[in-house]
Amino acid sequence: MSAPAGHPSRCYSVTMTTVEILYRYAAAPTEQVATALARARDVYGIRQLSFDRQARTLRIEFDATRLNPAAITKLVRETGLEIEPGFENDPPQIAAPAPAAPVATA
Repeated sequence: MSAPAGHPSRCYSVTMTTVEILYRYAAAPTEQVATALARARDVYGIRQLSFDRQARTLRIEFDATRLNPAAITKLVRETGLEIEPGFENDPPQIAAPAPAAPVATA
């Protein structure tokens, strides 16, 4: 069944819970690891990956209705990125959501 003319079809729910997770890594990513992480962006539910090279952190924004922190951690480890020792014993740091922008009133 197709959507009525002029209305796009909805192939997924618009409800999404965006979560950010922060990892500290031990060694700077190699070119091979960077390539694997770039491919990880194609995983359904991953919204954004960003590095802070000075702080040696990787921040991943993902849809928590599709993925969970354990799945994200597994994905990061599969890329070959060396997460700091001891991380496997600690839960990943889940960043608080950014506050909503104030709505302008007329």
